[in-house]
Amino acid sequence: MIEQALNLYWKTVVDTIQEGVMIVDQEGAIVSVNRALEGITGFKKDELVGESCAILNCSTCEHVRHRSGEKWCHLFASGSVSRQQCDIVTKSGTRIRVLKNASVLYDGEGKVLGAVETLTDLTEIVERDTQIEAFRRELRARDGFQGMVGVSAAMKQVFDLISNAAPSDAPVIIHGESGTGKELVASALHDLGPRRKKSFVKVNCAALTESLLESELFGHVKGAYTGAYRDRKGRFEEASGGDIFLDEIGDLPFATQVKLLRVLEQKVIERVGDNRSLKVDVRIISATNKDLRMLVDKGTFRNDLFFRINVIPIILPPLRERPDDISLLAESFFRTNQLKSGKDIKGISNDAMALLTSYEWPGNVRELRSAFEYAFVTCQESLIHPHHFPPAISQGKPGKDPVKKLALNRKENKKSDLIQALKRAGGNQSEAARILGVSRVTVWNRIRQFGIDLKRSVEI
Repeated sequence: MIEQALNLYWKTVVDTIQEGVMIVDQEGAIVSVNRALEGITGFKKDELVGESCAILNCSTCEHVRHRSGEKWCHLFASGSVSRQQCDIVTKSGTRIRVLKNASVLYDGEGKVLGAVETLTDLTEIVERDTQIEAFRRELRARDGFQGMVGVSAAMKQVFDLISNAAPSDAPVIIHGESGTGKELVASALHDLGPRRKKSFVKVNCAALTESLLESELFGHVKGAYTGAYRDRKGRFEEASGGDIFLDEIGDLPFATQVKLLRVLEQKVIERVGDNRSLKVDVRIISATNKDLRMLVDKGTFRNDLFFRINVIPIILPPLRERPDDISLLAESFFRTNQLKSGKDIKGISNDAMALLTSYEWPGNVRELRSAFEYAFVTCQESLIHPHHFPPAISQGKPGKDPVKKLALNRKENKKSDLIQALKRAGGNQSEAARILGVSRVTVWNRIRQFGIDLKRSVEI
């Protein structure tokens, strides 16, 4: 009774299966298919039944016709196929990847009746694998140096300085306009240094009031002030053995500067409300977008603290001073947003790229990144065009001749990069070529092209 019921409802059962099911006779003619196979291939049942299974153009089908002519497909010789990936062609002509399982069907006497195949659509899996590989490529592309993108001589110099400064325990200060990537530099210093296995603690000195900042940095004891219900560790204690990053150090209150100076000189802190000194072992990395020398002259920043934190200065150039990096950064942000959004946007149009390379970028790399996030929201086309960027950029006022201006900037930038490289190399052209990543002949040609007087220009 059960067997009869199964025979009655087998079609319903097979149609419920998400994998495509196809039954063929021993000549390879399709006898039956389920709904899932129709969905995968795009063919209707009536278009498949009676046709050879070769209609699907499977990339792994092996035809081994025996002399008797009875066995025409390798499946009938092997008896089964297990978890075989192959490509088939749908009705629309699209080639898709599927996972095939197949088995020969026998009657009660062992005579071959035909075969059954199941096909699992791997399109989503293939797309996911492709996306993962794209992410890997993106990470490799962004990993030019610790997640920072740049090929200009100015950025190469920054990368070299980070590598050289990372092993040191000396204080490092990062100077740069807002949006130039100071936090990335701080992270790179930690990740490349001997303290990388310990904590990396970040504090924004501009985000907290004076009273809160002192407690945040040095901690407090129970009862130190209203609301101090228990002892609390400060950021310096949390960073012990590692690095602490003091962002916007130019906004540090004058009273807190005195305590920070003591940390630098004596390696000790005192919690708010306590008179006991606690030893701390941290390297201080600071950053500012302000002119600290000017603040010293105004009397709002301590002169002695300035010299204590300015041991190893790293100066990040604004984006407008490294135009050769704009297209690289644009491509990187494009790929990142393409992967995140899933939108079928193919690329950046030439006029959009021209706009990007001629714009001044007052917000630097952060503004460029935000511009692409905006563009991926507004763009409904296959390419990103100028009008897809924020109005401040798309309606901005570049030079009268952006292309000419860009060419001039690049020429001036190349000359400046060459002079800086020659200075670093002490006038040695081979070493300058290594710094710039070009041949010695190229360096020699550029010296002649730009009319550089080695004795005057390279003299430090």
